[in-house]
Amino acid sequence: MGAGNTKSTTGRGYRSPLREAQARQTRARIMAAAARRFLAHGYSGTTMRAIALDADVALPTVELAFRTKARLLKAVIDVATAGDDEHVAMLERQWATQAQSIAEAPGFIAAFARVLTTSAERAAGLTAAALEGARTDEDIAAVAAQLMTQRQVMAAWLVDGIMLRAPLRDETSRADAADTVWTLMDPVIFRRLTEDRHWSPSQFERWFTDSVTRLLLPTAR
Repeated sequence: MGAGNTKSTTGRGYRSPLREAQARQTRARIMAAAARRFLAHGYSGTTMRAIALDADVALPTVELAFRTKARLLKAVIDVATAGDDEHVAMLERQWATQAQSIAEAPGFIAAFARVLTTSAERAAGLTAAALEGARTDEDIAAVAAQLMTQRQVMAAWLVDGIMLRAPLRDETSRADAADTVWTLMDPVIFRRLTEDRHWSPSQFERWFTDSVTRLLLPTAR
């Protein structure tokens, strides 16, 4: 009877909190090492072996957790974008709910700009590495396409929110407005302004807010 109970419990699977915590710590260490490598050496200049060495784990551990370098970079970008490893989409987070409660279009745009800037500070360099690598690597090209689609979704969400609060300026269609926002959100633009032109993040945030407001909302008369 006792042996039978033990076998049944094993069949259902035993989850050790300690092992799960250790696995999360190992995964976080790998991703931190990967982020440093991708930022310093780009996608093509980074290898899974180098990441494993930096994270002080065996190469098979990295490959088992992420399978490919492209998947690893995507996971790193997702965590950097959101600021945590919770499996919650950006538009299902608290900031989006709070932004939707704002009545006026300028305030709604400003709330979006704050989140965008904070996210870009963490993720723009990593996203740029993916876009650069996409020129020569099919695996990361697929990831880059996903990132572009995610940016389209975010841009459309902002435009739809604006249109619920105010009309767009004359002769500006929803599609044109979404393309405008999509361009302003480009991580390469963020890096050019904050790194090459030495803008502060707050300066970028003001610029984005002002640009969207001026380009999409009717001019006050």
